[in-house]
Amino acid sequence: MGNLISLIKDLIRIDSSTKQGANEAIAYCENWLLARGLTVNKLKNNGFDILICEVGSGEKTLILNGHVDVVSGKEIQFQPYEAEGKLYGRGSADMKAGVAAMMFAMADLKDEELNSKIQLQLVTDEEIGGYNCTKYLTESGYVGEFVICAEPTNLGIGLQAKGVLQLDILVRGKSAHGSRPWEGENAILRSYELYKNILSLPFAKESSEFFRYPSINLAKITGGEVYNKVPDACVMSLDIRFLPFQNRQMIIDQIRSIDKCEVEVVLYGDPVMNSADNIHIQSLVSQIRANTDKDKVEIFGQHGFADTRYFSKFGIPAIEFGPAGNFWHGDNEYVDLKSVETYKEILIEFAKSFK
Repeated sequence: MGNLISLIKDLIRIDSSTKQGANEAIAYCENWLLARGLTVNKLKNNGFDILICEVGSGEKTLILNGHVDVVSGKEIQFQPYEAEGKLYGRGSADMKAGVAAMMFAMADLKDEELNSKIQLQLVTDEEIGGYNCTKYLTESGYVGEFVICAEPTNLGIGLQAKGVLQLDILVRGKSAHGSRPWEGENAILRSYELYKNILSLPFAKESSEFFRYPSINLAKITGGEVYNKVPDACVMSLDIRFLPFQNRQMIIDQIRSIDKCEVEVVLYGDPVMNSADNIHIQSLVSQIRANTDKDKVEIFGQHGFADTRYFSKFGIPAIEFGPAGNFWHGDNEYVDLKSVETYKEILIEFAKSFK
C-alpha cells in the first residue's frame, strides 16, 4: 500500500488546476506506466493531453476512466499530508486516489490472462466539462461495453445522474419613469414571477427511484440600466438539473407555456441512465461485497454530472465508482487510505472476471 500512497502524493503535488499542470500530471502518469512495462498512447486535442493504456485481449472492453485535472486550490493544498488514516490535499478524493488505484490495477493486470481488454483512459479537462477529452474519445471510437469513472463514491455505485440544462431567458417589459412605475411593466419583476411559476410546472414536480425532484437554481438576474427607469428587459439565468427520463424540449416547452419569453440554451448535458440489473453492475456489486464488510452496497443517483454522460449518450453503461473521501473542491479535501487499497483490489478482481 505504501507505493500506492506515494503515487497519490506525487500526483497531488502537481498543481493540475490548469491545462499546463494537467498535462504535466499526464506526463508523470505516462512515465510511471512505461516504467512498469505498460504500453501507452498519448493523444492531444485542443492542447489537452489524453493517455490511453490497454492490457488484455478479447472482443469486449472494460474502460477505466479517470481525470487528473483538479479545481483550483490554495498552495498548501498541493502539499499532501496524512492524519488518522486519511490523506489530505487538493484532488486527493477527486480523483487522484482513484486514478492512482487504476494505474496500479493496470500494472497488476499486465501479466494476467484476461478474458477482455482493459483500457485505462486518463483525461485532463473533466472539471471544466470534458469537451476536449472524454467527449473527444467517445466520438473517436474509444468506447467499450462498460465504463467505470473513478469519482469518489465511498465504494458505492453512482448508477444514474441528472442531466444539466442551463438557460438564459429573456423577459420583456415596458419602460417608464422610475417615479411612475405603474405606467410601465417591470421586466425584473416579471422574470421573478416567471421563476416562481416555473417551480410549479409539471416537470419540476416529477420524481424517480433515485431522485425526489429536479433542481432549479436561479443563478443570475440581469436587468435594468438606471435608478429612475422601469426596466424593459431582463435576462434570467437558470441551472436546471433534470431527471434522467426527462428531456430538454419538454422543459423548454413548459416554460414557454407560462410566458412567451425568449429561451436560449447555454449548456446542455445528457443525463446518465443505467439499470441495476445490468450484468456488469451485478458483478461489481458482488466484488464490492467480497472485498468489504458491506452487507448492502449503496446504489444511488448523482445530482451533478461527470464524464459518464459522454458514454451514456452512446448507450454504453457508465457508472461512477471510487474510494471514500470528503470535502472535494473544499479546503479540507481528503481520501480514506484504506478504501483506496480496497478499491484497487476490487478493480483488479472485477477486471479479471469481466467478459
